Amino acid sequence: MKQIPMLDLKLEYDYMKEEINTAINKCFEHQQWILGPEVKELESKIGQYLGTKHCIGVSSGTDALVLSLRAIVIKLRGQEYFNPKDEIITTSFTFTATGDAILRAKAKPVFVDIDKETYNIDPSKIRKYLAKHDKVVGIIPVHLYGQACNMDEIMQIAAEYNLFVVEDVAQAFGSMWKQKKLGSIGTTGVFSFFPSKNLGSYGDAGMVATNDDATAELVRILMKHGGKDKYNVDHIGYNARLDTIQASVLLAKIKYIDEFNERRRKIAEFYNENLKRVKGIKLPKSLLDGYHAYHQYTIRVLNGKRDELSKHLKEQGIATMVYYPIPLHKMKVFEGKMKVAGKQKVAEKAAEEVLSLPIEPLFKQKDLNIVVETVKGFFK
Repeated sequence: MKQIPMLDLKLEYDYMKEEINTAINKCFEHQQWILGPEVKELESKIGQYLGTKHCIGVSSGTDALVLSLRAIVIKLRGQEYFNPKDEIITTSFTFTATGDAILRAKAKPVFVDIDKETYNIDPSKIRKYLAKHDKVVGIIPVHLYGQACNMDEIMQIAAEYNLFVVEDVAQAFGSMWKQKKLGSIGTTGVFSFFPSKNLGSYGDAGMVATNDDATAELVRILMKHGGKDKYNVDHIGYNARLDTIQASVLLAKIKYIDEFNERRRKIAEFYNENLKRVKGIKLPKSLLDGYHAYHQYTIRVLNGKRDELSKHLKEQGIATMVYYPIPLHKMKVFEGKMKVAGKQKVAEKAAEEVLSLPIEPLFKQKDLNIVVETVKGFFK
């Protein structure tokens, strides 16, 4: 039986093997493993790609979130952490790291519900909460599955209430909102280069993008133990540098990011066209104002059939994933440390119904045909 994975990293490696091997071998030649020349080059290239003044390579997407929040509070208040009463609004329909980073910065996450079409944070729910609460200091919108949040509305709200905005772009490298690259719009943009991302390294890696000089300098200080001089530090810092070898891999792979994102979009178009008449599923929606990079192609399986469909596909050799089965507001880690802004009906329903299908950019047409026919076969 042919196996169809969610992603085939070996296939991608073979496609760009020469560039990757050459990039890694350069590291073996110069032996500058900590903040070697590849890190600075990658920061410069991604800054040019995003259109941001600063990019700072860090050790993971999670660390990028924490470093952003820490840098922001130091800049705004001259203190190491937020106060426990400080609130940061975000979505509960995301990976744990988004909410966990708020706790690690010692603020309180406020979870608001999502838009039922895009799965992204609902700006109207942000406004509703802000109208009655005055402890909010910032917003973390998550561009889920490669789809842009409505950044016009979010930035307008932030301006009205004097809030910072940290864009969580972990799943949306190369995506856009009205021709602006995601990660270039908010106070900072944070990226994950986990191996499965649109632009993925061969281990953990991340980046912080910003147009603010002071924030950028603070992120650089915090990621290197908290001081310009590591033997005389100013802040509570981290060892959160981007590895040179991961930067070298990303330099080789970034040449292909636009090509691969377009391949993903073509796969999404094929799925949309061939699954649109299947009763029992709801297809993803792409906003007209955004460029959806389809980190995931996520359908909704109605009538409680999600797990049955997933099992059926697995039996036919087709991998699927559920992003995400449990909203953050239901996780033990946030008990007693969060606020929940109203009922999370849309997020909770999505957690019961979403299913991501394989979207490897280098899949052959026959692989995509198998996925489509197997989904159709289940509903017949």
